[in-house]
Parts: sequence; C-alpha cells; structure tokens
Amino acid sequence: MNRLLSRNIIRQVCSTKLSKMSSSNPSTKLKGRMFSVQAALPKYPVAPLEQTMDKYLRTVKPLVSEDEYNYTVKLCEEFKNGVGKELQGRLLKRAESETNWLSDWWKNIAYLDVREPCVINSNPGVLFPKADYKGLQGQLDYASKFIAGLLDYKVMIDQQTLPVEHLGKNPLCMMQYFEVLSACRIPGVGRDDHVCFPPDKPGAPKHITVLYKNNIFEVPVYGQDGQPLSTNQIRAQLDEVVKLGAEKGAPIGLFTMEYRNTWANIYQQMVKDKATKSSLESIQRSIVVICLDDTNNTMNDPRTISGHQMLHGSGSNAHSGNRWHDKTIQFIIGADGYSGLNYEHTTAEGPPIIHIMDHCLNFISKGKEWSPASGITPPTKLEFNLSSDVQTSLNAAKQNTDKMVNDLDLQVFVFNEFGKDFPKSQKVSPDSFIQNAIQLAYYRYHKRPCGSYESGSIRMFQRGRTDTIRSCSIESLAFTQAMLDSNVSKQKKAELLRRAIDSHKKYAADAISGKGIDRHLLGLKLIAIENNIDIPDLYKDPSFSYSGTWRISTSQVPAKTESVLFFGPVCPDGYGFCYNPQEKCILFGISSYKSNNTTLPAQEMAELIKTSLVEMRDVMASSMRANL
Repeated sequence: MNRLLSRNIIRQVCSTKLSKMSSSNPSTKLKGRMFSVQAALPKYPVAPLEQTMDKYLRTVKPLVSEDEYNYTVKLCEEFKNGVGKELQGRLLKRAESETNWLSDWWKNIAYLDVREPCVINSNPGVLFPKADYKGLQGQLDYASKFIAGLLDYKVMIDQQTLPVEHLGKNPLCMMQYFEVLSACRIPGVGRDDHVCFPPDKPGAPKHITVLYKNNIFEVPVYGQDGQPLSTNQIRAQLDEVVKLGAEKGAPIGLFTMEYRNTWANIYQQMVKDKATKSSLESIQRSIVVICLDDTNNTMNDPRTISGHQMLHGSGSNAHSGNRWHDKTIQFIIGADGYSGLNYEHTTAEGPPIIHIMDHCLNFISKGKEWSPASGITPPTKLEFNLSSDVQTSLNAAKQNTDKMVNDLDLQVFVFNEFGKDFPKSQKVSPDSFIQNAIQLAYYRYHKRPCGSYESGSIRMFQRGRTDTIRSCSIESLAFTQAMLDSNVSKQKKAELLRRAIDSHKKYAADAISGKGIDRHLLGLKLIAIENNIDIPDLYKDPSFSYSGTWRISTSQVPAKTESVLFFGPVCPDGYGFCYNPQEKCILFGISSYKSNNTTLPAQEMAELIKTSLVEMRDVMASSMRANL
C-alpha cells in the first residue's frame, strides 16, 4: 500500500465488589447494562450497488472538471453493469457469514498493516482543561486522583454494568468500551500484532505502567484482596516511582515513534534478552500507561504548547522519550497543571476514550474515595538491557523523532464568539454548520474544493467502527463560492448556507445508518484482491484518487468539559481539523505540515476558521431578521 493511501485510510478511518466503589453518574444518553442489547444489534449491511454509485458521483461532481466527471460517469456505469455485480455478490456472501463483514479487514488495513509511525499519523492527542496545581507534589496528587477515577470506571467495565450508549433511540455497540483497557499494539514486520487482556479472562491485569523521567515502572493498583487501591495508596505508589526514578533513564519510548518496520526489527532484537522481553510484556499487559512529565520550557501559547506535548511529546529533549505510543491509552500528566492523553487507534474511536476522560475528570471534581485495599505490592522498575545495536538505533530514533515533531504545525484555540447555541437557535445542526465553516475557510485560500473527510460512527451495528462523511458537496461548493462573491445578497448566501447544512446533515445521517459509500467501495476492492480479480478501472480513475484524498480531515469529538482532540494531517498537503462544540464556545485543534509550501500555517488557517464562523453567523442572523 502506498504512503498516501495508507495515511488516508488511517483517518477513514480495538471480580471487584461494587460495595467499596463510588461510581460517577453516567451520561444521560447511556441506558441499560453494557451488553444487554448487544446480540440484538443489526449486522452491518452491504449497501445497494446502484445507490453507492449514485452517491459517489454526487461527491465527485464538485471536485473535478466536466470532462473528468463525464469520464467517471462512464466508469461507474461499466462497473455497476460489469464486474461490480460479481464483487457485490461476493461481498454479500461474506456479510452473511461474518458478524461484521468489515471489522477484521478494517483492523488490519487501517491500522496494523500501516507502516508509518503511529504518532501524528494515526494516534490522536487530547488536551484536558488546565487543573489547579503546580509542581511535583500537586502533580502526584492529581495523578493519584485521576488513576482512582480510572479504576472507578474500570469496575463498571469489569462488571459489565457500564450503561449502553444510545444515539437518539438507537443503542450502540459497546465492544470498544470493553476492549479499550489492557490492550496494546505490538510491532511486526509487514503487519503489527494487537493484544487485549479483557477482564473476563483469567489473569486479567492488575497493574498500570508509569513513565517518569523516561524510566518505566510496573505499578500494581489492586491489593491482594482484589480491591482497587485508594487514592492515598496510589499516591504512595507514585511516591515510590519518583524515588526509584530520580535519575533520568534511556528514552526507549522513542522507539514507539518510529516507522513500524524499523521498530519491529529493533523489537525483535530487544526480546532476545529475557529481562527486556519480560519488561515489554509487562507494558503490553498493563491497564493503561501514565506519563508523568516535567514542566514545559515555554508557555507563550500554553494550549498549543501543551497540545504538542499530548500529541507527540515535543521532541527527544522534552517529553517524547517519556511515552509508549503502542499502548491503547496513555494519560499524560504534566507538572504545570496541563494534562491529557494520547491513544492508539486500533482498538477504538474517540467516544469511548472521551467518556473515560469525562468520568475521571468528574471523579476528581466530586472528590470521591473508597476504602483502602489490603496487601499492596510495591512498584517495580522495569529492566531493559540494550545491546550496542539497539543503542545505535536509539540515537537514530532521537533524530527521526525530532524531524517528525519539528515538521508538524499545530494550533489549539477556543473560538469564543458563540458555540453550538447559535446554530441551534437557527434550528440547524451545529456539526453541519462547523463543517461548512471549514469548507469556506479552505476555499477562501485555496480557491478550489477538495476531498473532505469527517468521521461518522457506525456503532449502531455489531462491531461497527466508522464510515466517511464526505463534507464537500455540490451544495457546499455553491455556498462557499457565493460567500466570496460580493454581488450575491446576504439573503441568497443564507439560503445557500442552509442548503449546504441540510445536505451535510443528510449525508451524515446516511453514513451512520449504513448508507455510506467509502467502506462499501473499499469492501468491493478488497473482495477483488482476495479473489485475484483485476482491480476495476473505477479505482484507477484520477477522480477517484482526488475525491478520496482527504486534504481536509476532520472529526467532531464532543466532551462534557472544555477538552479538545487533535491529530496530524493525513496527506502532505492537507490539514487536520478537530473540534469540540460547547454551548458558548468551540474548541479547535488544527494541524498542517511546515514542509509543505501549498498549505497555510495552522495559526493562519485558524484565523480563516474564525472569520468563516463569524461571517456565517452574520449572514444567517441578518437573513432571519429580514424574514421577520
């Protein structure tokens, strides 16, 4: 798989008594026990071929010339009347025999087969609201409370009492919640492996991994009586970590930032040593990773500086060695009040991660506690015996990390003019409103539309992950062009904006209900490959490549707190946009690459987003007044 395709696919891209615990109140949108409706969830459908072709053509039309479009129409006709019928039939047969015809394919092609580094390219970062603490003691207090909140949440997972999440009236698949803790990616040559140690299996993990000054520790968080440690007991464990890790260790976490084949070859050398192999297995089996970071060097733009810290660690001389990016979740707690997380994407999308985060932050704010456990095993500093070859590879990893980190441009900011309250007052979808603001910002500078991806959850189906919401449409292009035309009235601009919003909302509703096109098109192509059938000409069409190259890659990740998620662009000349709409503000994380001379710096794109949102509000508000 070529580099550009793999990066695009990434974004289309895995018995404790309740009597002693004090679980926080779950979301009001969570109802029923965790797997109470799992078997009743529908299987992920295979959409009708003609329906997919018709929708695909509508998404291509605003992106290409008339001649290019006519050629694509011809290829679609040939496909659906020719080899497409055979591929559709084979895909339907696969769907009959699988719980989810896509899930196993997706896990490999979107994640485990990809050879680029997980960091920036796949792993998102999340920045929490700034906490009120400073220095090591405050950091350890906060970390102890956060870990206690995590264990409080884990009880609900272990006991399968976590309420079922709903989208409207539709229950959602909860498997990602069940597998998101105690999971890890393992590097392999050609394809990585992925392990999960769920709570319903014998020998479920009872420890976390803590990184401090690049040293790595196995830290038990359950007593010998099977009970989670109290906050004070966790704090004592962390005090011991700090004592044992006073001297800075070798930054072997940098290996998890390498290209996957490079890391796999290093890994194979490392596991030849018995002690090192045992240490690596301890990390893989742990519940989560906790990274205790030093203070950042500069705070000129604290949100953005801390965003870099959460996404990649800010380089080999900062925090990047104090990470283990193969772990499904690593919580990062700085010494300056800023904290967040980084997560490896194989196991889950954002919602389960954000729900855990919200629970932990709520747990801290409520000051909850439970009875101490008995029989505590102290932390153990993990041993790594590095050969001279591995040491040489570590020096190379430092250089590669810094090159990658220095190329990423990131801007984390809060738009304070309004939040989702304004679109709601206009009776339009806040998400569709923001998506069209992104379209306008891009078009204002680049003077043409582009392939645009938004993640749409298909968890209404068993083992569902995501499908693509193609946010660039015929309607969005008409709107963006009108907004930049001084001859078009505000009334007309508002009318076109509403049409663009309605178009996006309908496409999003179709995508999450199994009527998207990108996973279907991928499935048909994979069926051809699996059966040694020549790749159809449709997939070789330049319009297919252009429309599916996500120069705009986006995700809405709402949270109860003013937290924000961010990720790197998925192609060299693209942008990453992530946003959390709150009632009175919108938090954004925007990224681009410094090495690409066709894209704007992230800060300048952020200014265009702000301008677009304000102009759209003014157009819509003035139109409403005119109607009155």
